[in-house]
Amino acid sequence: MENNIFKNQVVLITGASTGVGRELAIQLASYGASLSLAARDAERLASVQEECQKRGSTTISIPTDIGIPEQCVELIQKTIDKFSRIDMLVCNAGLSMFCNFEDVKDIHLFEHIMKVNYLGSVYCTYYALPYLKQSKGRIVGISSLTGKNGVPTRTGYAASKHAMAGFFDSLRIELDGSGVSVTMIYPGFVATEMRERALGLDGKPIGKSHLDETGVMPVETCVRLIIEAAAKRKRELVMTLRGKLGLWMKLIAPKLVDNTARNAIIKGKT
Repeated sequence: MENNIFKNQVVLITGASTGVGRELAIQLASYGASLSLAARDAERLASVQEECQKRGSTTISIPTDIGIPEQCVELIQKTIDKFSRIDMLVCNAGLSMFCNFEDVKDIHLFEHIMKVNYLGSVYCTYYALPYLKQSKGRIVGISSLTGKNGVPTRTGYAASKHAMAGFFDSLRIELDGSGVSVTMIYPGFVATEMRERALGLDGKPIGKSHLDETGVMPVETCVRLIIEAAAKRKRELVMTLRGKLGLWMKLIAPKLVDNTARNAIIKGKT
């Protein structure tokens, strides 16, 4: 990838306080991008802003709950007030879960997950789109392999990621010829704090990962692949060989894919 492709580009990243979002901000700062960072945790967000500024990036942090449309309006407006443009929107904010559907005690966790993972992406895209059309910019949606295949203990998460994929795939067709590209990213397991923040059966964060973390993709590698895909305006990126094989197997042996997903969760439980 050309090192200067994101130089002086204005990139807005949701979920930028931790994990993939944080690493995206840091790597893009090193490429010379100007950054607008959004997340709910103001303290962590400010820390990421400081890291990016150390790398020479003009960076602002805007504490935002993207599940609230009015806050998304404010996020976009503050970004425009500062930079006068948006060249790339990265819809990264996400919330997972870890429990079987029948064990759920608080059914509202499904609404909460859908607001953050799906509707938050819709809201931010809706308000940013006029500016992205002006810049012929990029939209990047960070999904998951669960956005392609269902996974036990992830019913609400998988549903939200399927919704996100359907939305952005449809939007890509609508935007054909506008100059705005839509890239969907489907990572496998990545070494981040997301699983510790996953919601349990009571709708509260479980506080620890219930999966074997051995062999998961380093977040630095994941983000490097995301940036390369975005730079090339790829339609989508399925990151792992297992994920790519799973898509083919789903066409010819769907039961095998179901069993593989079930066994992966059972094997990974601590």
